[in-house]
Amino acid sequence: MTKVAFVFPGQGSQYVGMGRELYNNFQVVRETMEEADDSLGFGLTKLCFEGPVEELNSTVNTQPALLAVSVAALRVLQQECGILPSVLAGHSLGEYSALVAAGSVHFSDAVKVVRQRGLFMQEAAPVGSGGMAAVLGLAREKVVACCLEASSHGVVEPVNFNCPGQVVIAGEQEALQQAMELCRAAGAKRAIALAVSGPFHSSLMRPAGERLAPILEEIEICDPAIPVIANVSADYVRTVQEVKQSLAKQVSGAVLWEDSIQRMATEGINTLVELGPGKVLCGLVKKISKEITTSNLEDLASLEKVLALFKEVG
Repeated sequence: MTKVAFVFPGQGSQYVGMGRELYNNFQVVRETMEEADDSLGFGLTKLCFEGPVEELNSTVNTQPALLAVSVAALRVLQQECGILPSVLAGHSLGEYSALVAAGSVHFSDAVKVVRQRGLFMQEAAPVGSGGMAAVLGLAREKVVACCLEASSHGVVEPVNFNCPGQVVIAGEQEALQQAMELCRAAGAKRAIALAVSGPFHSSLMRPAGERLAPILEEIEICDPAIPVIANVSADYVRTVQEVKQSLAKQVSGAVLWEDSIQRMATEGINTLVELGPGKVLCGLVKKISKEITTSNLEDLASLEKVLALFKEVG
């Protein structure tokens, strides 16, 4: 029996031109992007399709842009396939797309909230004061231990447990550099600094989460109609209160992506579709579980593959 999950990407998957092909071919995508433009009061669609890349990569723009393109792809799949997922999840920012898909948050509210979220995250740590790095080929327990040792130099923490052998760490620059050196000494294949503007998902982002909490109180949030697995717990958020708490915590809490996918696999999920730009999550899922068939949807070619997949699995 086919059990399906829909997942949604986070920051880093964006590119200029994302969503344009679907926009040119589907009315529902044009309506979705228009709704985002109206909600924000500026031309997000133009930014997605034409850039400039520096502006698209600014956190405050990246977040609503990714959300809009991901929800547009979701709506194409819903109309073309009529497939209902058994479970939803999103990586970091992608959790908002998952909650829109679950009917928990209105799309027009979500784009406004994530723009605020991006702003709060940018302002929580001055540019250059902190950063992030990917540690490859080292067991998560060792990465945790290296961060603990390096924390005598400042804040540094593991913030994304992406898949076996890939953990992202974040923190203040001196402590981050020290943790990278310790990870290499402990046997990591690589420890690479990431091109990001801040130490996202670390405790340095706590002020952003505190500023986001009252914003979440202002919008209408419903109990998710489809189960959503939250980043911070790798467990389901089932009530309005759980959704609000999870989203506020998520800004400064680690993304437990590996644990979330393992949770899906143990509950019989065998087919997964990544909706939105890129296929980063498909790559991670393949490293986490051999039992899950993955596909992504971002343009016409990938849509054909998804339709063929569901025809095949029935």
